[in-house]
Amino acid sequence: MADEIDFPSEEWFEEYERRVNESEQYSESGAGWGVEFNGDFLYVYEADDRLPETRHFFVGLHDGGVTDTHEVDDPDEVDAGFALRGAYTDWIDLNEGDIGAVDGMMSGVFELEGDMQKVMQYTQASVDLTEIASEIPTNYKY
Repeated sequence: MADEIDFPSEEWFEEYERRVNESEQYSESGAGWGVEFNGDFLYVYEADDRLPETRHFFVGLHDGGVTDTHEVDDPDEVDAGFALRGAYTDWIDLNEGDIGAVDGMMSGVFELEGDMQKVMQYTQASVDLTEIASEIPTNYKY
């Protein structure tokens, strides 16, 4: 499909940012996230049998919207309050709806660095972010 966007890529995350910021549902479920605490995320796509090298993407989340997204060469260069890491194929399963965001964290498929209790207060926001990602026409190029 010609209109699919390669994942992971800067272009994919630009589309993700646009869609999140247009989502009335996420603007409600994410309201308050990142207010008086660092709600930014570093998504870590760990190398596996499909992805040749680990890649990192910064997603700035604040009060029901995305402030910035970009690929990060050195994860120490960004100040993210949270990191979510997992194997590339598990991220595909998450994007395709085969595993839920909260289930993935609770079961250990994904490793969360940061305040799990804070994330649990925003369970619906996590679900909404995952649903938005799943709606992007995606080419899993690896």
